[in-house]
Amino acid sequence: MNRKAATLACGVILIFALTSIRLPAQDSGTVSGTVTDPAGKPVANAKVSIKNVTTGQSSEAQTDSAGHYTVSNLAAGDYEAVCTVEGAGQISAKVTVATGAEQNLDLSLTANPTAPADSVPNAPSSSKTEPTIEDLGFSKSEQQGNAQRQALLDKRTHMLKIHQRMGLITTIPMIASVVTSLNAGGKSEGSATRDLHVALGALTGDLYGITAYYAIRAPKITGTETRGPIKAHKILAWIHGPGMVLTPILGAMAFNQKNNGEKVHGIAKAHGPVAIVTAGAFGAALLSVSLKF
Repeated sequence: MNRKAATLACGVILIFALTSIRLPAQDSGTVSGTVTDPAGKPVANAKVSIKNVTTGQSSEAQTDSAGHYTVSNLAAGDYEAVCTVEGAGQISAKVTVATGAEQNLDLSLTANPTAPADSVPNAPSSSKTEPTIEDLGFSKSEQQGNAQRQALLDKRTHMLKIHQRMGLITTIPMIASVVTSLNAGGKSEGSATRDLHVALGALTGDLYGITAYYAIRAPKITGTETRGPIKAHKILAWIHGPGMVLTPILGAMAFNQKNNGEKVHGIAKAHGPVAIVTAGAFGAALLSVSLKF
């Protein structure tokens, strides 16, 4: 296969990756639904609390005018959802959250509202409506540790989402750079196509650096399982990462040789093959997180 054909094939792979890639949340899931009253009408401004039954961490949301609520950035696990409406009581339900999935949970208030704890005969004198982590035997230091872990998880999820989006954005100038490389080998000094190719390559490198930053700086969570697609994604980074460093260096050498009226020679001749391998590995990395295996 000659160089032009290989380059076109790489471009097709990247275009397919750009159009077929999905953006699953790698470390979190979402619970959403609608809160209705006994008559089936939506309830606005209802408080919905989603608590992880293992860690005790809670996330809250409030229904909109249509009675709809959404709670995102939830780690995979079993949760208890509690909906509270002032003057109408509360209702609870169990739900299991899967990584990268959106779980629908509709909540319907019953005709008889839950009575406050202090109105029940012989009930303990307390203003709490549900047990806390401390009630279950966890110390203050252990509660603080859990809060710190959840904060790290939230930050990691946020940064990896930016990493994914920046990776998709980077494919645009990368594909354009691959396409313009077909006519970037002209003999005339100051070739417009060659200059455009260089500019697109520089833009690709800058965006790639930003993309890599968010992946590298995302907090590491001890005990987090690395799944098959993520393993492949990380392995491919060891190919396209060094390639993104070598490609512009070799490209600059080839650019200078061409502008001096010389034929590309020496290690600068490796610019094309290295760029193709780099772009192919980058496209495969995008595809790896769009497939489940």
